Amino acid sequence: MSSSFDKFQKRRLITSYFSVVVSVFLVLFLLGILGLFIVNSKKLADDFKEGIAMTVFFKNEAQDSTMTKFAEELKMAKYAKSYKYVSKEEAAKTHSADIGEDFMQFLGTNPLFNSYDIHLRANYVVADSVAKIERKLRENPMIVDVGYDKKMVSLVNDNIKEVSFWILVISGFLAVIAVLLINSSMRLSIYANRFIIKTMQMVGATKAFIRKPFIWRSVRLGMIGAGLAVISLLGVLFYVDSSYPTLGILNDKLTITAILAGVFGAGVLITWLSTYFATQRFLNLRTDDLY
Repeated sequence: MSSSFDKFQKRRLITSYFSVVVSVFLVLFLLGILGLFIVNSKKLADDFKEGIAMTVFFKNEAQDSTMTKFAEELKMAKYAKSYKYVSKEEAAKTHSADIGEDFMQFLGTNPLFNSYDIHLRANYVVADSVAKIERKLRENPMIVDVGYDKKMVSLVNDNIKEVSFWILVISGFLAVIAVLLINSSMRLSIYANRFIIKTMQMVGATKAFIRKPFIWRSVRLGMIGAGLAVISLLGVLFYVDSSYPTLGILNDKLTITAILAGVFGAGVLITWLSTYFATQRFLNLRTDDLY
């Protein structure tokens, strides 16, 4: 009979430990993901901005020397991150593939122009800066037109500001929830041992002596959960870096290390504080109040 009860107690204890580890892991993993997203939000925004292309169309009279000179100017320009020359023949092939038919057979000629697709640096993808670059480019007499998505430029900048604000709000909200969830898991774990705590106190054990094994056990569980969260976050980082290498998400190793260390430290600190206050509560309760 006692053997069955012992097995039941052991299973319940293991279940309690498992729930604490899972709670710590999930909460810290979500917080870590959010922290990494906040830190890399500028990179994500910059990558999106730099994906918006400005196309510069040249007149048919423009010679190869003109195109080469323009490429040299772009090479020296601070606003240009990358550029690509697109001949009118190449543009015609791309356009024909997009519409599903050869439009030149119908027209009898190629109405397109030689062009350069320019991807601006993120700092210059602002309505005023892009407009200034456009005006400067139009001063070239060989340029027939300059095209880019003006609405997209405005929407990107407006939405980035709004999204950044709400990310900060959500981060604070989730941080509070994280502390409460971990605290709740630790309190439930201590609650299951309330009679042991009171028994030890009744036989003369000091509060510090009673708290010590519970705190150390909780800290170990917190370290396990935090360690799993760190390993999972590293997996996510390597996956994102391999899928989107242009972001260079692993380049800032110092920041990433600080976030991962913060996640691990948060797991230890929160479990330590939660266990301390939970055990203190039961130590201060009267025996009758334990039931």
